[in-house]
Amino acid sequence: MYYLHRIAKYDHQGGQRINSMLEINPEAIFIAEALDEERVIKGARGPLHGIPVVLKDNIETKDFMHTSAGVIALENYLAKQDAFLVKKLREAGAVILGKTNMTELANGMSSTMWAGYSSRGGQTLNPYGDPELFVGGSSSGSAVAVASNFSVLSIGTETDASILSPAIQNSVVGIKPTVGLISRQGIIPFTYSQDTAGPMARTVTDAAILLGVLTGVDQDDVATYKSERRLYKDYTSFLDATSLIGARIGVYNNASKAYYDSGEYDETLFQNAIQVLKEQGADIIEGIDIPSFHRDWKWGVPQYELKHSLNNFLVNLPSHMPVHSISELIEFNKRSKGKSLKYGQDKLESREKLSNKLRESDYLNAKLEDLYFSQEQGIDYTLKKYELDAIFFPSYIGSTISAKAGYPSIAVPAGFMKNGRPFGVTFAGTAFSEDVLIKFAFSFEQATKLRKAPKLY
Repeated sequence: MYYLHRIAKYDHQGGQRINSMLEINPEAIFIAEALDEERVIKGARGPLHGIPVVLKDNIETKDFMHTSAGVIALENYLAKQDAFLVKKLREAGAVILGKTNMTELANGMSSTMWAGYSSRGGQTLNPYGDPELFVGGSSSGSAVAVASNFSVLSIGTETDASILSPAIQNSVVGIKPTVGLISRQGIIPFTYSQDTAGPMARTVTDAAILLGVLTGVDQDDVATYKSERRLYKDYTSFLDATSLIGARIGVYNNASKAYYDSGEYDETLFQNAIQVLKEQGADIIEGIDIPSFHRDWKWGVPQYELKHSLNNFLVNLPSHMPVHSISELIEFNKRSKGKSLKYGQDKLESREKLSNKLRESDYLNAKLEDLYFSQEQGIDYTLKKYELDAIFFPSYIGSTISAKAGYPSIAVPAGFMKNGRPFGVTFAGTAFSEDVLIKFAFSFEQATKLRKAPKLY
């Protein structure tokens, strides 16, 4: 009830009108009461017994909540079954409190759409003061809900930066796991190659607990098969505050000029973060080079795979739903222009023109090049060359190369700029190195404790 009270007080009213929650589970109180009774009779069901969790609105639930990815055409869609990760949450005793707002279609609608906006949910705001402050996306509501203490935990999804970006912008911890560590089944897709769900929390400890609950091999998601020998059911054993002692961390700070001029970078805060690593006993290698970081990446994978995967999702919707293809969705949006096209739909329209066969040379070459240049000539090359345990990035500038590799990253709060804007850092590594990254993130967090709750009004 505490969290429902906070949502009622601050999310859709009050001075800020944060607008992070899209829908509340009408059964949440009954579920919480049932879990309280179950604890008395049988004991705790799992590590999240009675703990509120909110889900990004592209994650399916078999209950009274809709799953729409922020799209008006899907506002009445009720899934027939829970996503695999939702089943895992319920088995662990979690209370699914509601669905969070997100950048519409995970930023697959328009090139001018502001992060955190959806036609169904409106604009999510950053809780740290200025309403014009960048909120990050596309898991905007998931980050803001946790930052604002509307829930203990949340789930976001990422194709490229969609967990890391809002985590950094809202001073929370975000884990973008290795693709295949968490099942993709039951998530409205963007790509096959890069999509993954991941935990968002106020502390590394909470994020680690949630990650362990979410992992598991899913017979309906072949990507999870490769994780069977490399996943952990409990990541809390890696919460070691001394783990930076002797760790070799490579610092990458050679992003584009546009990034340094964007207002997302703070030299003083980043240098302070590097100093913390040194003080905690890490062996810091500054000025590392990632050969492929600045290459002209091709975007055939998300372009072609969005067309293919989203069409496959839409065609399987119940017959009473108004759209069953991208073409029908585009036409629906045009008919409901007053509600649906504040920023247009140029991204959706450009993908609608593509082939739906995934056999084009542009797509196949892009897929192979993404893997080669992000893994062999990217992260793995750099880790091996400098004998590193992890790579350390300011903000989330390493999101694209990690996303194309399908490799994990963890974003951690690292202070606030003079204008009050949150700043964060990212630890990144090779496939299934979540245990190592959690060690380093926890050690950094415990040495700094720089996160501060937003002052809501």
